[in-house]
Amino acid sequence: MARDIEKSTNDHYEWSVLGMDCAACATKIRNAVERLPGVSDVSVAVMSERLKLRLDEQATSREAVEATVRKLGYGIGEASSTNHQGGHAVKHDHTDHEHGHEHASGGTEKHSHDDPADRDKSWYQTAKGRLVVLTGALLVLAWGIELLTPKGVGRWAFIAACLIGLFPVARRAWAALRLGQPFTIESLMTIAAVGALFIDAAEEAALVVFLFAVGEVLEGVAAGRARQGIRALATLVPRTALLEEGSTTREVSAQTLQPGQIVLVRPGERIPADGQVIEGVSGVDESPVTGESVPVTRSPGDTVFAGSINTEAALRVSVEKAAKDNTISRIIRLVEEAEEARAPTERFIDRFSRLYMPAVVLVAAMVVVIPPVFFGQDWETWIYRGLALLLIGCPCALVISVPASIASALSSGARRGLLMKGGSVVEAAAAVRHVAFDKTGTLTHGRPIVTDVLPLNGTDASGLLSVAASVETGSSHPLALAILTRAKTARVPVQPARDAKAIVGKGVEALVGGASAWVSSPRHAEEAGVLDAPARELANTLEAEGKTVVVVFRKVGALGLLALRDESRADAAEAMRQLKEMGVMATMLTGDNSRTAAAIAAGLGMEFKAEMMPEQKLDAVRDMSSSGGVMMIGDGINDAPALKQASVGVAMGSGTDVALETADAAILRNRVTDVPALIRLARTCMANIRQNVTIALGLKAVFLVTSILGLTGLWIAILADTGATVLVTLNALRLLGYNPERNG
Repeated sequence: MARDIEKSTNDHYEWSVLGMDCAACATKIRNAVERLPGVSDVSVAVMSERLKLRLDEQATSREAVEATVRKLGYGIGEASSTNHQGGHAVKHDHTDHEHGHEHASGGTEKHSHDDPADRDKSWYQTAKGRLVVLTGALLVLAWGIELLTPKGVGRWAFIAACLIGLFPVARRAWAALRLGQPFTIESLMTIAAVGALFIDAAEEAALVVFLFAVGEVLEGVAAGRARQGIRALATLVPRTALLEEGSTTREVSAQTLQPGQIVLVRPGERIPADGQVIEGVSGVDESPVTGESVPVTRSPGDTVFAGSINTEAALRVSVEKAAKDNTISRIIRLVEEAEEARAPTERFIDRFSRLYMPAVVLVAAMVVVIPPVFFGQDWETWIYRGLALLLIGCPCALVISVPASIASALSSGARRGLLMKGGSVVEAAAAVRHVAFDKTGTLTHGRPIVTDVLPLNGTDASGLLSVAASVETGSSHPLALAILTRAKTARVPVQPARDAKAIVGKGVEALVGGASAWVSSPRHAEEAGVLDAPARELANTLEAEGKTVVVVFRKVGALGLLALRDESRADAAEAMRQLKEMGVMATMLTGDNSRTAAAIAAGLGMEFKAEMMPEQKLDAVRDMSSSGGVMMIGDGINDAPALKQASVGVAMGSGTDVALETADAAILRNRVTDVPALIRLARTCMANIRQNVTIALGLKAVFLVTSILGLTGLWIAILADTGATVLVTLNALRLLGYNPERNG
């Protein structure tokens, strides 16, 4: 069948790799591919089953990369994702067989790693599952022969069972050795099993081969369970949509929808694309996308997300984004790519594991040689103990301990609208000791309304609103939108304006009626000399009530004051309480005046810093960093310097491009209580990682000692290895069910 290899730039390539169950698999592939000439920037992600790299095709062909991966026993094919981002696809023909893949050379290589066709099968239908069934049957048969035949015949049955079951493992070990990787679990397993045969431990060798196969199946099942959270997201978007064409509708593939088209969404159906409601009012269940459990009412002008469920009445929706760019596709892409942003802890463990396995092999060699040579001990006894040590040498459990936990945490967070871009962000969020909040649109709804219109110096209310609206025409700032809405409601004429420009941190200036006009802060109006003492006192009074005041003026003087109020979000005070309980300080950073900021901060029970320019917010975040990690919460567009300066920059917004693609993390539901939930999730993830590292190293240490002392044998050693990997993975999977919204 045809296979598409995604080419995202002129020399970047991406493949889907099947059969990876733990980080050791990824390391094996990465090390082998990196040895190829012309290959660089290799990234292998276990949970998303991806291989990405830069490739100079003058030095190495794409086919050579694929052949190298297949030699290690893994399936490789198209970068199967629901969200490819353009670029052209390069076609290759690879004939897949149930047990193997055709090579360019024409030979067929069979392997025990899962084939692409195995992905959705039960464990016993996969290549690894069949190996377990085969080795198990051979082991039972050998035991039967041992019981029913003369002494000695059973030994040959166990040898046969061992060699047949060991063959695919040994083949993979040989392939890895040829690619410059002698220290793999397959090579250690092969040496241990063959060594056991030589010291007449055939029954135990056959049992070890069987247990190894069982362990690989369990690892595969656990890894598959971890991937299900990501795959489940892709199934949220319906396959078809009702596209309007004139006065009729036609069922089309949702993947083909383009911006500007109109779709009909009937009650009970999932919305097929990100778009805007143009007709109809209905409750929409957005829980599949944002985790918001209560349906929200959507009416004309409101944004809706692909995958959301229309619960009440028919909606006509104008498509705004193609399938590859909708919110769910971007969430999937974010979660998949998050594996590339590895946590510092993960990078350390990866470096440690590279030394760990050779060190264990060296210790095993010393255990085999030193007692017999220097102390006259029995060779067979110490060879046996050395072989047991070899089986403990694989660091699979240790290496998977971090990425498994992080992948589960990222998946759990994504289902609740809490997005973090990789392990480095999770680790940084767990260490946060101070949270800085922007005010407008973060602590408040970002939808202020004009509460007071106060003309000055003989200007009437209509004239004041007319000039203000004219200056603000075309602006998308929340205050500007509030003024324009009030002017429209009051039906005042809006004059043409030109040469409009923002005065950073102060206001807006434009030419209205041929003369300059300003809408600015009282402080700027004072600096311009147009705000007298009584007007300043009036502004102070309004600000003390928690309102934002702007002055509308021309060069000749102030035309009047407009007071606006943006209500705090209902859950903001609860969020501050939770942060305090968690030992995290909260501070509001705002460009608004001190009196308004004080009124809002007092109601929320938090500190504040007001009248701040963007560079001052940056300095404030830098100062906070001196006492621990800082998380900055903003809208993803404004305050960009402060978001970048913070240990973790979090964009708050319902799936905006900026929220998903620029900050370190994003909160989709516009809930302030999701901020402590995000920190709680990160802390729980790091605690899970510590548990996993303890399990991995603890079990290895215990069985390292017991193997040397002769208290445990080969089959216990293999259980210690694969058992630790399975325990670590299962412990990480607990995070999939963790709800960070529960306080306590």
